[in-house]
Amino acid sequence: MKFNDGFWLLKHGVKPYYGLQVVHSEVKNDAYHLQVSTKPIRHRGDTLGGPLLLVKVHSPTEGVIGVSIDHFKHTEPAPNIVLFPNAQPAPNASLFTSDNKTLQLSTGGLTAEITSEPYTITFRSPARTLTAAGYKHQALIDVPHQWTLNSAANTSTMATDVSSNPNPPAPPATVRYVNSELNISPGELIYGLGEQFGPFVKNGQAVSIWNRDGGTSSEQAYKCVPFYISNRGYGVFINHPGEVEVEVGSEKVSRVGVSVAGESLEYFVIYGETPLQILERYTLLTGRPALPPSWTFGLWLSTSFLTDYSAKTVSGFLEGMRERECHVRVFHLDCFWMKQYEWCSFTFDPENFPDPKAYLSEIKAKYGVKICVWINPYISQLSPIFDEAVQGGYLIKRTDGTPWQWDGWQPGMGVVDFTNPAACKWYAGKLTDLLDLGVDSFKTDFGERIPHVNVAFHDGSDPMRMHNTYPILYNDLVFSLLEKRFGKHEAVVFARSSAAGGQRFPVHWGGDCESTFEAMAETIRGGLSLTVSGFAFHSHDIGGFEGHPPAEIYHRWVAFGLFSSHSRLHGSSSYRVPWIYGEEASKTLAKFVAMKHRLMPYLYQHAIEAHLKGHPIQRAMFLEFLSDRTTHTLDRQYMLGRSLLVAPVFVPADEETEYYLPAGTWTSLFDPARTLVGPAWVREKVALDDMPLWVRPNSVLVLGPEGSTKPDYELARGVEVRVYELEDGESVEVDVPTGRGAEVAGAVRARRSGAEVTVDVVGGEVELASVALLARGAGVIQVVKGVKKGERFSPETGAREVVLKLESAA
Repeated sequence: MKFNDGFWLLKHGVKPYYGLQVVHSEVKNDAYHLQVSTKPIRHRGDTLGGPLLLVKVHSPTEGVIGVSIDHFKHTEPAPNIVLFPNAQPAPNASLFTSDNKTLQLSTGGLTAEITSEPYTITFRSPARTLTAAGYKHQALIDVPHQWTLNSAANTSTMATDVSSNPNPPAPPATVRYVNSELNISPGELIYGLGEQFGPFVKNGQAVSIWNRDGGTSSEQAYKCVPFYISNRGYGVFINHPGEVEVEVGSEKVSRVGVSVAGESLEYFVIYGETPLQILERYTLLTGRPALPPSWTFGLWLSTSFLTDYSAKTVSGFLEGMRERECHVRVFHLDCFWMKQYEWCSFTFDPENFPDPKAYLSEIKAKYGVKICVWINPYISQLSPIFDEAVQGGYLIKRTDGTPWQWDGWQPGMGVVDFTNPAACKWYAGKLTDLLDLGVDSFKTDFGERIPHVNVAFHDGSDPMRMHNTYPILYNDLVFSLLEKRFGKHEAVVFARSSAAGGQRFPVHWGGDCESTFEAMAETIRGGLSLTVSGFAFHSHDIGGFEGHPPAEIYHRWVAFGLFSSHSRLHGSSSYRVPWIYGEEASKTLAKFVAMKHRLMPYLYQHAIEAHLKGHPIQRAMFLEFLSDRTTHTLDRQYMLGRSLLVAPVFVPADEETEYYLPAGTWTSLFDPARTLVGPAWVREKVALDDMPLWVRPNSVLVLGPEGSTKPDYELARGVEVRVYELEDGESVEVDVPTGRGAEVAGAVRARRSGAEVTVDVVGGEVELASVALLARGAGVIQVVKGVKKGERFSPETGAREVVLKLESAA
């Protein structure tokens, strides 16, 4: 929300009440409680009339400082973002007053300094000032109601009830906002705010934290998150579940302005010595992702959307994929597994699936696949269960008590009210019946078009606050059902909509993109914005959803898709099986599927790290290379975990692609004899069956055996250890997972002293098949001595060390 006309003036009709001076402060429960006047207080008479801001500065956990701004005291609104949902806070704060009467609160390297007159809050790290809420940076602001026509606060937006009360109450003359601003320093860049498909660096953008079903080619987003991270060493989480309007240097070019409609606003400044530590502390606050089962990292194949779902077609695709060694681990049935106009009925269309239980059992046994089916939280009035939903009171209602309905997706559809425990039980029962048929997972589509005007939720939730919260309830219900059925670390959904805290219920995919290079770039930007917003896993529709991709785009997207955390072939009106794009595409897909399977010990250990610490698998370059300023604006490449640099290609084979390598000697994953020394920009032509994949120096990769047809094998058996460009004096130790939940089999350690590199297994059991040393000029040294295939290295049985000599390659 822009309130200003330029920098000096306000727009017509705007009435601000700026926080100007602290008139009273006290310490309660390790927090500063401030009374901040909105006019100068020169004598007691000035205390009469006018708003007074009640400000609380506190630290809920180490390295995090919260600032809450309240006007009117009232009953706590609902819903709220759940804080610390799966971990305990670790508060560690100290409060003191300096000689100049500045109030200070310090925790975990972060200090807030509060001055009274003028009222300001400055946030500092041990090294520098991070950001500040300066003079007149916090305010109540009243604006004319007509200003809100483009925001969710307006009662005539798309998500309102198009068939609601014909005589709604007159809107208020003004709408009140709470506004807070923090400085942007010279050279500071802002990222995040959820899955935003526009420029990765958010400076200059106005972002509305309000979920919409708008595809990947506009300012709208499916997964809006009120959290941003700065390259200056901090993040900011706005603790508000409803619409949050963020002006990132777009109203006042040196400030991030945040405004919410209402009487209160709270934000947390989160400090970290590294960007990953900031994300670790943020996800402690809002939730760490569950650990997906290892099978989910394999290839997902979909029926696509507007296509033939017959048993013959499905079986033909699975057979064709197996013949071409494009091994499918999950088969997904999209919307038309149910009859048209009946979504959702949760019943297989009897014309295509006369005996669904037998059919699912057959293809699971024959092709070794898991089964995922599409669902959404909407019930068409033509669904055979619609009357049941109405009679049970399971749908969101208008304020007059009738079900809210519209025709925007299905005829006369209603929306399940997940604030109603009875509705949750009813909905879960429908899904349980599908699990009994052999379904293993659900694609939890939609959840963005949730009405928020002239509606009433069962538990009395504020509809404005429920709009973004709704997909959290939806995915929590489905995920929890799967977890209860299959066990911890065995549940997964494939979700489109989400919000702050939704990272707890993986996996999320990027929504409806076109089949173009431009849309592929949008997808990467959206994914990187999401993964710097607390989400650890990300997927997308390989080849694009809308349209039919040319073969060259399909090839390029396959490479990108298989080097994402999760990989799914899915389209709209055309299939994404590779031979449709030529048999060479099948070879390309088989190549990348095979490598992803081999990388499972590496990928799954990063998944465990994501679960335990909140570190994303797909990482924007600056997360790993903060000291290299060149990485701060890169949005067409990323790190997959700590050690793999992925540079998707957005041009045909006869054009040059360009990407950046940070400092050090990098080694090609597919061609270990090829090394490049950074920092350097690389320009090269890349074949359609290839993609630049580089291994970071000082890395140890643990690879599974060749030839695995699925990702969920014994990840610590028969592994190959590759040591890349280990520097003299360096020691690198990496955990090796078993593939069974968060269990770790042991660790592999590599140490270099002079020309000798020692590799051994520590802290458990890892079965080595081979060890390879990769060094510039030395090529690849395969070590067989001391390592026999099938031999188990175990400290309990006296493990031997493998010593490699760099000079042996001379």
